[in-house]
This record gives sequence, structure tokens and C-alpha cells, in this order.
Amino acid sequence: MGSTNGTDVSIPVIDISSPSLNVAKDILEAASTYGFVFVKNHEVGIPPEDIQGMFDLSRTFFSSPTEVKAECSINSSKAGKNRGWLSMHTETLDPAHQKRGDFKEAFNIGEFLNGKANQPLPAPLALEEPRIARFADQCHDLCNKVLRLFGAALEIPASEGGASWFSQRHDRAKGPSGSVLRLLYYPSVPAPPDKTDIRAGAHSDYGSVTLLFQLPSQPGLEILTPSNTWAPVPVNPTSLPTPPILVNIGDLLSYWTNGLLKSTVHRVIFPQPEEGEQSEDRYSIAYFCHPLDEARLVSVPSRAVKEFRSAEGEGQKIKVGYGGGVGEADEIMTAKDHLNRRLAATYGLKEEKPEAS
Repeated sequence: MGSTNGTDVSIPVIDISSPSLNVAKDILEAASTYGFVFVKNHEVGIPPEDIQGMFDLSRTFFSSPTEVKAECSINSSKAGKNRGWLSMHTETLDPAHQKRGDFKEAFNIGEFLNGKANQPLPAPLALEEPRIARFADQCHDLCNKVLRLFGAALEIPASEGGASWFSQRHDRAKGPSGSVLRLLYYPSVPAPPDKTDIRAGAHSDYGSVTLLFQLPSQPGLEILTPSNTWAPVPVNPTSLPTPPILVNIGDLLSYWTNGLLKSTVHRVIFPQPEEGEQSEDRYSIAYFCHPLDEARLVSVPSRAVKEFRSAEGEGQKIKVGYGGGVGEADEIMTAKDHLNRRLAATYGLKEEKPEAS
């Protein structure tokens, strides 16, 4: 699937601290072109020291003994679906092109209720539960700011919800969702892996929007360009002391907008160290923002979306799935139905059928 072109992609960096229609249009254009946009992290609700604190906590957790991490394995019945620790090679994001699973560990943390996790946490994380809950809240609030900007830019009629059309469908007071805060650890490897091995296989994200937090000097993320080549994404394209937050569009936002917003395929590769050197560890943190479980996946009532669909071809509808490709959708799903299907494919599980109404 494509070859690396070695040239960083020029993803815009946008200041959303003072929302306006112009800012909304800028972020919509970036999401329509790249599927990714950098957000300057000042006055948006996530202090850099809070981000660094989460990275410190992540390092502590992943350096814990295996038996400590395995107490809350994603494969255990007590962890809950799509929650808990994933050991090396547990997840295979691109099974068609991988001989074995991704070279990474992860810990998935689902939603909190009254500041408490709805899942067991291993000791290193349980001790910092209030900090994690606060960080998850900060991430969700930022996602809603971005979603309201999309609503404004798409000029959704006030009678249909206006700029709040998306954020209404992410209102946690109305019910549960599949949102996940994920700590990620990509260990260095002592020798070059098999050519099919990869830190995170090519995939598109399953939800609405994703926030990605990265550390300086830890590259590896690439996106698939329209010319079918892989382009590296810089960690910090600015002169700011801390990297901006990388926001990318997920399958559901692409679906809701009939493909106007791009759910871009991306991956994490092994860095290319100098001869005789070993690759370095990589840490990142992702917040996968999902709609309410019962949110219906129907087209957003926007003239821009309707015109884009007409330009792409009448009768076409975005099919929820890998890369947000165009095709005929044969049913109206809920956000929960979609997530169950994607998780079943990723982990090789039997698909969970929705309950009869």
C-alpha cells in the first residue's frame, strides 16, 4: 500500500482559542484536504504540564512488571470490551498486510462516571485515577470545541441543531459512548524486523475525532496521501516549546459528512536509525472521541455536504469502514453497531449482533 516519499506533509496549525467563522472554515478546509489538523495548545483547556504528567504516568505503567499489567488485560472478562492492557502483538490493525500483530503495547481506558473508571485499573494507574479522569474530561471538552467548529463551518440550520449538531451527539449526560483514552508504548527493537512488521498497521480511526499527543524527537506517524504515497507527519511543525495537538478525522465524521471530511489512513513505522544504532522507544497518548452509543449514522443536514455528495455522484453514500471509502451502505447503523464491527475485525472476534428492539 504505497511507498514512503520522505517529505513531511504540510498539515496546517490552527489557533482555536478564539473561535470564529474564519477559524471554523480553516479547520474544515484542513480536515477536508488532509483529514488531519494541528491545534495550538494554549488556552484550549489542556495545560502542557497535564500532558507531560500523563506521559510520566504512562512511562511508569509500561515499565511495570508484566504480571502487574496483565491483571487488567483486555482479554480478561473483568476489563470490559475494548478496555485494559494490550500486550505486544495483540492488536493487528492491518491484517491484510501483516504477518504478526503491531509492535506496541497499549492501555485502553473507557469512560468515567463521577470521576471513577468503569473498569479495574492496575495499581500504577489506580493511584492516579483523579488525574486520569480530569485529563479525559479535558480531552472530551476539546473534542467538542472542534466538533462545534465543524458544525459552524458546515452552516447547519439552527432548526437542525446548528453548530451544536455534532456536540449534541457527544453529550455524555445523555448516555454512554465508546470513547477511549489510550496510552501507547512502542518499544525499541534490537534488530530490524521482518519487512511486514510495523509499530501500528495502516488503518483509519473508528470514531468521530482523535486527539494525538506526541513527544518531541519521537517521529514515526505517516499518512497515506491521495497519490498513494506515505508522507511523514512532523511531531512539532512549530517553534513552540511543546508540540501542538494533532487532531484527525475518524470514520464516523467522514460518514456523517458523506466523505467531505476525510478519514485518512495512517500508520506508525519504525524509525530508520543510523547504521549500528537501535531504534528508540516511542510513547504517545490518543483520545478517541466517539458519539453516544445510540447515535444514528445519517447524513448531517448541511448544504455543503449535500453539494459535495452531488459532485461526487448521486446515489453514492460513504460506507462506514476502512478509510471511509465510498460505497453503498445497506443499513442505518448506530455508533455502537459500527464500533462493534470494527473491533471484531481488529481483534479477530466474532461480531456482536445488536439486540432486537
